[in-house]
Amino acid sequence: MTPEPAGIVVVGASLAGLRGAEALRRGGYGGPLTLVGAEPYRPYDRPPLSKHVLAGELEPGATRLPELTALRARWRLGSAAVALDRAARTIRLSDGSVLAYDRLLLATGAEARPWPAAAGGGLSGIHTLRGRDDATSLRAALVAGPRRVLIVGGGLIGCEAASCLRDLGLPVTLVDPNPTPLAKTLGTFVGSVIAACLRASGAEFRPGTMVRAFEGDASGRVVRARLADGSAIEADLVIAALGATRATGWLDGAGLMADPGGVTCDAACRARTAAGAACPDIYVAGDVARWPIRLYGGRLVSVEHWSNAVEQAAHAARNMLAHADDQRPYEHLPAFWSSQFGINIKLVGLTAGADSISVVQGTRASRRFLAVYGQAGRSIAALSFDQARWLPAYAEAIRAGDPVPPILGAADQPRIETAAPGFPPPRAAAPAAQPAEVAHG
Repeated sequence: MTPEPAGIVVVGASLAGLRGAEALRRGGYGGPLTLVGAEPYRPYDRPPLSKHVLAGELEPGATRLPELTALRARWRLGSAAVALDRAARTIRLSDGSVLAYDRLLLATGAEARPWPAAAGGGLSGIHTLRGRDDATSLRAALVAGPRRVLIVGGGLIGCEAASCLRDLGLPVTLVDPNPTPLAKTLGTFVGSVIAACLRASGAEFRPGTMVRAFEGDASGRVVRARLADGSAIEADLVIAALGATRATGWLDGAGLMADPGGVTCDAACRARTAAGAACPDIYVAGDVARWPIRLYGGRLVSVEHWSNAVEQAAHAARNMLAHADDQRPYEHLPAFWSSQFGINIKLVGLTAGADSISVVQGTRASRRFLAVYGQAGRSIAALSFDQARWLPAYAEAIRAGDPVPPILGAADQPRIETAAPGFPPPRAAAPAAQPAEVAHG
């Protein structure tokens, strides 16, 4: 099959892909531009799926992202990329067609980690929540009135879904192998506040609980979860909030540093080959990117944050159009927000490696507070629970590497409470039927 005309191809038609394509046009690129998307939809916003769409406040189609720049692009939607030939500079799609490229932006994002088929994952009534079709299917199941919803995983998606379902009046049980929700991201010192919110909402929270398998009835519909201790939880609808894996399977054999944790790129967002060299014609942005973050000692990170998808895509587009000797490093302070149980939660920075946390505004008991995470005496992250007024100042302190806590003597600052964050220790490898990670939302 003859390849289509070359130009810039963006693989991934979601937030990072769209904003990257727009940045290319704003940057003066006037050549052929193609966006490839596995889903049949134009780019849409994912955060509302676990909130407004599940609640019935928005139709899934109403989440479409605004297109801010005239793209003059070819859209290849509903046909996923399945192979990359770097030598020929071509991409093969699932429909058998071949796209040639001069430069390539990888923005394929991440995919929901499914429940293993060997442990009952093929039963009807078991849902994941990542894309528009997921939200549509889950919303229909909720409208049908399940007797008991079981959520497996206490990360962001699991907690947001629990909050939404309780607002709908549905009976909910959330199980997590850790002592509190969000323990791996925020630690148990803060996670205990989310646990209290869960229980106050009327949800049942089962910490330290491992699901081994799901069992179904004669029709193949889920009816219960079998736990590691031999007991069971009855449920006719399950949300498997097991975190995500990066959409990199199609890159097998392409000679890139790519695995389920992401595509490794250099500081300029150029993909690295298996040998470690930077590819001058392939760039990476968004959830799928794994890049060295200077602010945290150059360690490799990948984040599933809305702001990073937008900013990294724009930065990658800038470097794609720049000369080889003008490749600027991507400087970004990760940040995310979540709305659950009537609380707006915001985090700036990365909490991994923190050895202390200090509540510097408000109190945990009031569920309105601001806390700073420290590592070896340095401020590395700041967290707000409905107390975001000071958050920009703490973000600047994190960028500057100020001591922890960086701001003292503020007029509305109470006695500072400092403790260990309470991150759970790494768990031993799980049996084949049990997902290794079930706490990431």
